[in-house]
Amino acid sequence: MTTEASHPLYVPLTVPQTAGPRRRRPPAPPVPALRLAPGRLRTGIVAGAGAVGLLWGLQARPSARLDVLFASGAHLTGLLGGYGVLVLLLLMARVPAVEHGVGADRLARWHALGGRYVLGLIAAHAVLALCGHAVHTHADLVTATGDLLSYGAVAAATAGTALFAAVGITSARSVRRRLRHETWRAVHLGALLAAALGFVHQLAGPDIAGGLLTRWLWSMAHATVAVLLLWYRIVVPARAALRHDLRVAEVRDEGPGVVSVLVRGKGVDQLRAEPGQFFRWRFLRRGLWATALPFSLSAPVRDDTLRITVKALGDHTRRVRRLRPGTRVLASGPFGALTAHRRTRRKVLLLAGGVGITPLRALFETLPGGPGDVTLLYRASDASAVVLREELESIARERRAALHFLLGPSDGSFDPLAPRALRNLVPELAAHDVYLCGPPAMARAATASLRRAGVPASRIHSEDFDHA
Repeated sequence: MTTEASHPLYVPLTVPQTAGPRRRRPPAPPVPALRLAPGRLRTGIVAGAGAVGLLWGLQARPSARLDVLFASGAHLTGLLGGYGVLVLLLLMARVPAVEHGVGADRLARWHALGGRYVLGLIAAHAVLALCGHAVHTHADLVTATGDLLSYGAVAAATAGTALFAAVGITSARSVRRRLRHETWRAVHLGALLAAALGFVHQLAGPDIAGGLLTRWLWSMAHATVAVLLLWYRIVVPARAALRHDLRVAEVRDEGPGVVSVLVRGKGVDQLRAEPGQFFRWRFLRRGLWATALPFSLSAPVRDDTLRITVKALGDHTRRVRRLRPGTRVLASGPFGALTAHRRTRRKVLLLAGGVGITPLRALFETLPGGPGDVTLLYRASDASAVVLREELESIARERRAALHFLLGPSDGSFDPLAPRALRNLVPELAAHDVYLCGPPAMARAATASLRRAGVPASRIHSEDFDHA
C-alpha cells in the first residue's frame, strides 16, 4: 500500500504488515560481551583525578611566598595533566569492555573534550613553573626559560608539549578538514612519544620522585595503559588476521554508488560481533591498505561471512567498489554500543537516514519482538537513494513489522521528522526506545524532534560514525 501526504514534496511509502512466508530463524546472538557503563567510567576517571589531587595535597607545604605558590600550582597542574594524558590514551586503547559499554563515538567526544582540558593543564603547568623559577632566582622570564631548558627532564617535557600542541592544532575542525586522514593520524601518533617524554619529566619531579610508593604507582599506571594500547591496537588485530584469514568474497551492487562487500573467513563467530556494531576495515590493496575505514555490519554474521554496505562519498569509499574477490582484509573490532543491550522498552523505533540504514538493517532483522513491536523509518531524498530496500521489505513482511520510507527533499517545506509527523507515524512514540543512525545534521534534527515528541534522551540511542 502506498499513501501520499497532502504535501507534494513528501511521499511516505508504507509496507503493509501482512504475514509472509516463514523465514529461517535468525542466527543465535553472540555471547554477551563484558561492558563498562558510561557512568562507571566517568566515576572512575573523576575518582582518579581526586586521588591525584590528594597526592598533591599530602606533599604540599602551605606558604604565602610567591615562588612557593607558583610552584604548588605548577605541581598540581602537572600531576593532573599527566593523569589526563593517561586517561586520553586509555579512552582510545579500544578496550572491548569500554568500547562496547560506552560506544566509540562517545569515547571520541570525551577524548576530544578531555584533550582541551589536558592541553590547558599542561600550558598552565609550564607557565606556573616558569614564573615560580623566575621569582625564586630573581631572574627575568627569558633568563629563567634558558635556565630551565638546561635540565634534561625539562627539555624532554618541552618537546612533549610541542608534540601535544601539534596534536591539538590538527584536531581543530577547521584544520582537520584540510588534512588527509593519514597525515592527521601520523601527527596523532606523536602523542605517544609526547606521553613518554612527559613520563620522563614526571619521574624527575619532586611529586613523583619523592617517594618509592608514589614512583611505583605512577610507573604501574603508565605501564598498564601502555600494555592495553599495545595489546588491543596491535596484538589483538594481528592475531585475528592470522586466525580468521579474512578475504573479500563478493562485491555486490546495491544501487547508485552503493555496494555491499561480503568478507569471509574462518571461525568468524569467535569475533562475537553483534548487530549494530562496526569494524575498522583495512583492505590490503593499493590505495586502501594504509587507512582503517569504519563500516557497520549491514547484516547479521552468517556462515563465517561479514557484510558491509558502503556508499561512495570520497576517494577511499570509491576504491572499495573496485575490490576484487580474494583481497586480504584486516578487520579490527567489533566496536560500538548501538546494540540490543541498550533496549529498555518492548516497543522499538529504528530511525535511519541515508547509508545510516546499515546498522539498523541488521537490528531490524534481529531485535526480538512480536508483530508491531518494531518500527523502521527510513529517511531518503527519493526512491533511488533507498539502500537495501528489497531486504527491508522482506524483513518487514516476514516479521510483520512496520516499515515507512520517508521520501522527499531535505529542504522541503514539510518535515517528515517533525514531532507531529513522527507521532502520527508511530503511535505511543514516547513509550519507545529509539535507535538512530544517519548523517550528523539529520541525526541532530531528529534527536531534537524526538525530544519534543516526548521521548526521553536516555531512550534515544545513536552513534555518530564521523567520530568513531
